Amino acid sequence: MDNSGIVTLTRQAGLLREMQTVANNIANISTAGFRAEGVIFAEYVAQLEGANGGSLSMANASGRMIRMQQGDIDPTGGSFDFAIEGEGFFLIQTPEGDRLTRAGSFSPSATGELVNPDGHMLLDAGGAPIFVPPDVENVSLARDGTLSADGRPLALLGLWQPVDPADLSHRGGVQFAVEGEMQPVLEGATILQGFIENSNVDPVGQIARMIEVQRAYEMGQGFLEREDERVRGFLRAIGSTQ
Repeated sequence: MDNSGIVTLTRQAGLLREMQTVANNIANISTAGFRAEGVIFAEYVAQLEGANGGSLSMANASGRMIRMQQGDIDPTGGSFDFAIEGEGFFLIQTPEGDRLTRAGSFSPSATGELVNPDGHMLLDAGGAPIFVPPDVENVSLARDGTLSADGRPLALLGLWQPVDPADLSHRGGVQFAVEGEMQPVLEGATILQGFIENSNVDPVGQIARMIEVQRAYEMGQGFLEREDERVRGFLRAIGSTQ
């Protein structure tokens, strides 16, 4: 395969990955706490050997960008529905390790710990599970994250973020892992009780991008088909002269 075919194939692979990413964003338009993702294309230029020299440029869609803009916040009235207004993530404990999330729908488990719908425990500012006594009548959350039951403080909800935003990686659904270090969010954020943050996916923008990517992919596919036919024609011509 010549250089033009290799370059087109790498471009097609990147466009296919972006199409999958956009489709996943659209599928999660209604997923609370979801963060839209994008694909970052990088260009690699290699010096070619030989008398003619020259260079070969190839595209590689190896990077991902997580859209961090605030999603819309809707009221639910639930005592254990929490929404973050500003920066930061809730910290939850999973079998794969601690994870960050913006999805703030929790409920007490059979043993009293606050857990998300997957059964993962919500952790406080010190990294410990939050326990709610079963006999409490009124649970309230102050804007600084202090959770109280019947007027008695229970825990301080912690908000966390990676020291380097590039260390944040999507782990499916609404969970994120941090490859490096995390730090607490001490200011610039508020936790609201009785609210849920919606997905931050822009439906119109994502559908428009899907159309653009699909058209670009079809153009590349057409080029590969024409290039294949050109090579076949050349081989047929060479064979007929022998």
